[in-house]
Amino acid sequence: MDVATPEKIDSPKDESDEIIRSKNQTRFKKRHMKRQWEELTANKKDDGESEEKKLCEKTAERIKRKKMAMLLGYCGVDYYGMQRNPGVRTIEEDLLKALYETKYITEDDYKNQQNAHFQRSSRTDKGVSAARQVVSMKLPLEINIDDINKKLPECIRIFAVKRVTNKFNSKSKCNARTYSFTLPTYVFEPSLVTIEERKFYRIPAETLDKVNNVLSIYKGTKSYHNFTERKHFQDPSALRYMMSFSVEKVFVHSDMEFAVLLVKGQSFMLHQIRKMVGLMIAVVRGHTDSSTMERAFGKEKVIIPTAPGLGLVLDMVHYDRYDARYKISHDSLTWEAEEEAVQKFKHDFIYPNIVKGEIEDNSMGNWLEKLNLHSYDPSDDVPGEKETENRELDDDDDEDCDDKETNETKEQDVISKSVENVTSNVASNVESEEKSVESKEVV
Repeated sequence: MDVATPEKIDSPKDESDEIIRSKNQTRFKKRHMKRQWEELTANKKDDGESEEKKLCEKTAERIKRKKMAMLLGYCGVDYYGMQRNPGVRTIEEDLLKALYETKYITEDDYKNQQNAHFQRSSRTDKGVSAARQVVSMKLPLEINIDDINKKLPECIRIFAVKRVTNKFNSKSKCNARTYSFTLPTYVFEPSLVTIEERKFYRIPAETLDKVNNVLSIYKGTKSYHNFTERKHFQDPSALRYMMSFSVEKVFVHSDMEFAVLLVKGQSFMLHQIRKMVGLMIAVVRGHTDSSTMERAFGKEKVIIPTAPGLGLVLDMVHYDRYDARYKISHDSLTWEAEEEAVQKFKHDFIYPNIVKGEIEDNSMGNWLEKLNLHSYDPSDDVPGEKETENRELDDDDDEDCDDKETNETKEQDVISKSVENVTSNVASNVESEEKSVESKEVV
C-alpha cells in the first residue's frame, strides 16, 4: 500500500523581503499597475487609433509692460461717475474699452483691470468732471495717444503718459488734491431776484474781497465732522488740512458772470467741498454770520447747506513728494507741457456744460430758494438736506461703508438680544407650568 507522501509546500515569499531586495523595481511595478488603465485608454480614438497631440494654433505675443501714469480729462455730465459700475456708463469703462481696442491691454485686463494694476487718483461721482485726473497701470512702453483718443468720445481726452516707478500708485502717492468750483457771481448778492438782474450782474471788488476773507477761514487743520455724514467731533478722520481756498478768476460766458473757486487740501470727505461752498455763500449773503462757522468746527452739531455739485471739478492732483524723490530717474508729474491742452479742454467741454446747466436748468437759482428756508439747528426739519444728491468725489467712502456695517451689526445684536429675552421668558413660563402640574398631581 502506497503511502501518500505529503507534497512539499513552498512557504510564501515575504513581501517585505522582496520590496527590500528590489525596492526600485517593486515601486515601479506598483506605479505601473496603478496607472495601466489610464495608459490603455489614453490617446485612443473610437477605432483604437492614437490621437496626435494638437499644436497651438496661435502663439501669444508677449509685450513688455511697465507701470505708467496717464493724465486725462473728462466731462462727467452724461456719466455715472469715474469708477467702473456694471450696467451704467462710466469713465473707466470707456477708457479701458479704448485701450483694449487699441491692443494696449489684454482681454483679461479689460475684464478685470486689477490684472493691469489699474488705480485712479480720485473717484468722481455722477456728473462730476475732471481736468487733470491721473490713473496708473501697466502699459507698453511705446504708446500712441492719438490712436487711443480716436476710440474715445470727445468728452474724454488723454493728454500724456509717463513712465513711473514699479511701485507707483496714483492714489496713495498723491499728497494733495485741488478742486475747482464754478458758480455764477449773482449768488453773492441777495437783492437780485429776476433772471435779467442776475444775468447782467458783475461782482464788485468789495464783494470779491469779502468772499476771499470768508474762504480763508477754512485754511489750516480743523474738524469737518459737520461737513460730511456720520462723523462726530472726536473722530480723528474728521480732521482735514486745507492749504488754500480762494477765488482764482472771474469770467463771462453767455452774458453771465462766473467765478472759479480753488481749494487745495490733503484729502476730502463726502460732500465736504459742497458744504464748504454752501456755508460760505450763506455767510456772504447775510443768511448767517461767522459765528455759525465757529460752531461748525466745534463740538456742537450744525446742519450745513449743501451747494449743487454741477460746478465741482477735479482740477489737479499733486505728487510733490514723489517728484522730489525721483526727480533724477523719472519725469516729473507736474504736467507743465500739457497745460495748454488742459486749458483748451476745460474751455471747450467742462465750462460750457456748467454754464448750460446754470442758464437752462437754473441750478443755483433753485438752490438759493431752499437756502432762504434753511435752519442750522439739528432739531428742525431742513428742506432739501436729505443728502440724496449726487455724491462728489470722496477719499473716505470706505469709512462710511464701515459705519453702515457697524450700524447693521448693532441692529442685529439688538434683535438677537430681544430674541434671547423672549426665549428665556418662554422657558421660564414653561418651567412654572410644569411645576404647577407636578404639585397638582401630588395633591
